[in-house]
Amino acid sequence: MISQHGFLRMNRPSTRAVVVVDYDPSWPGTFETLKSRVLPVVGTVALAVEHVGSTAVPGLAAKPIIDMDVIVATSAHVTLAIERLATLGYVHRGNLGIADREAFESPKGLAPHHLYVCVRGSIALANHLTLRDYLRGNSERRQRTECLRSDSQGGFLRTSTGILTERPTFSWEYFGKPVYPVMH
Repeated sequence: MISQHGFLRMNRPSTRAVVVVDYDPSWPGTFETLKSRVLPVVGTVALAVEHVGSTAVPGLAAKPIIDMDVIVATSAHVTLAIERLATLGYVHRGNLGIADREAFESPKGLAPHHLYVCVRGSIALANHLTLRDYLRGNSERRQRTECLRSDSQGGFLRTSTGILTERPTFSWEYFGKPVYPVMH
């Protein structure tokens, strides 16, 4: 299927289990290394590159996969970002059902990470930044999030589908409304 920006979409459902591990203090440095590789290529179209997701929250157990958002000013800049990221080996996967957020498969040989291009002011970007900042600033909620993720044996295991269906519940509890779009 071709995306709205004229690129081939690679939508593959994930059935892999996701393991959550204790916070690793090397995650911010890993993000900076990845950012230093991406920023020179998208620098003229990107407003910023942000570390988002659970690995961006100090002290929070997480999947050991860095999430990063390349923020662009308008949807017109998305196509340029997609083209430039392709020169580094990133494969555009489309928006995966979330408006104004384009997902990419990472090149082989790099630290595990998810890269997204998000339009400034979009709901997708607001979701990433709001949840990250909320958990960074609220240790009680950060601890509660870890408790909700843990299984009865003290380890962490969720399926990809399970995590996606639980996020709206988490954000409803935190903010009194669903922050992540609920997809059926």
